[in-house]
Amino acid sequence: MKAVGFAGYSGSGKTHLVERLIPALKMRGLRVSVVKHAHHDFDIDHPGKDTWRHREAGAFEVVVASDRRLALMREFERPSTLKVHHLIAELYEGVDWVLVEGFKESNLLKVEVWRAASGKPVRYPDDDFIVAIATDSADQLPQSTLRPVLDLNDPDAVAQWLVDNGDRFEYDPERYV
Repeated sequence: MKAVGFAGYSGSGKTHLVERLIPALKMRGLRVSVVKHAHHDFDIDHPGKDTWRHREAGAFEVVVASDRRLALMREFERPSTLKVHHLIAELYEGVDWVLVEGFKESNLLKVEVWRAASGKPVRYPDDDFIVAIATDSADQLPQSTLRPVLDLNDPDAVAQWLVDNGDRFEYDPERYV
């Protein structure tokens, strides 16, 4: 399995890029999973549903499955800081690529997503784990770089760059222990 992060400030276009990369990679016959960092009190469940009722009753984990999908919900008794590597370990083994959105402080190889219009600073000068920059403002990068600069608006080219450089992204959990 290969894993790559997409890091950038809110509004930079990470979600939009990842959602467009998924079909671009699938068109190449690859199975793709996504790990997404969310805010504190997000929920995918709905009041009144059986799974919600089980969680409200105090279940630590609830797994719900059908012949089409599976979902695992886990409630932490106190706030827990999970590293991206804990979440990757939860994924199905038969996946080709894991696209990680968020976790900008992780030690996972990442593509920085940056737009000049956001007014936010770049991260690549201070983050050795950033291996490329995806941007719609290449001519406005505030600092020169030897890293590849990818067109944020061309997800097929970004997907091809990932595939062409796949060996760099081979995920070895032992490297992160």
